[in-house]
Amino acid sequence: MFTSLQTRINRGLHGGACKVTTAGTNAGLNDSTRAEYHLHPPFIPPMPVKNATSSASSLPQRHRLHLLALPMLLGVGALAACGKQEDGAAKPAEKSGALAPAQAYDKIAAEGKGFTVGALMAANPVYVLFDPQCPHCGHLWQNSQALLPKVKFVWIPVSFINGKSAPQGAAILSASNPAEFMAAHETSILAGTGGTPLPSTVAPEVEATIKANTELFNKLAVESVPYVVAKNIKTGQVVTNAGAMETAALAEFLGVN
Repeated sequence: MFTSLQTRINRGLHGGACKVTTAGTNAGLNDSTRAEYHLHPPFIPPMPVKNATSSASSLPQRHRLHLLALPMLLGVGALAACGKQEDGAAKPAEKSGALAPAQAYDKIAAEGKGFTVGALMAANPVYVLFDPQCPHCGHLWQNSQALLPKVKFVWIPVSFINGKSAPQGAAILSASNPAEFMAAHETSILAGTGGTPLPSTVAPEVEATIKANTELFNKLAVESVPYVVAKNIKTGQVVTNAGAMETAALAEFLGVN
């Protein structure tokens, strides 16, 4: 969707989300992008030591090992989300011009096109905008499975990470059983094997759907995926979240017992 391809992946201790840095002008769905994984929380420098070498060497062995491990742990801190970033510094998950949560919910309900899994008779769907190439979307997919008996999820594919995003999103929507196809796809993504094979052809109407979903994502002024918009079951309040969540956190976010 954007020009200039350069992917830099930093793997953290926990899955969260992806951030995409774009350079140049917006282009078609098949154009390349530059994807980054941003670390959260931010780096915290170690406390200063007057003589780091002599001080460390005087510590017991296990303490010296802890000191050596600390920079490594800080360097691979928990990941948050896959998101877009214009040239320059990192930006929040939502831009200042983002729609209010209730407006975003209504707009996605009216314009977003995806596939539904879970409690199909549930009154208020949970909308998830995801990029098929985002591993943190895969983590959210897996962590949401335990909630399917109580929650209806609508997964809406968008495309901005790389050239595989759009055709894989189209393949998911075109599958005879999108839920099974998605499960296999996300298993491959999380295993580091790139997801399901690209389809040889994509129907024009499905390609148009992916493009429309991506345009909707841009109109929402959201910066990262997975992006979840829902009505909390307990409060009725519209809530939003950018990034993957563990099952317990997702249940609390949605108001599910």
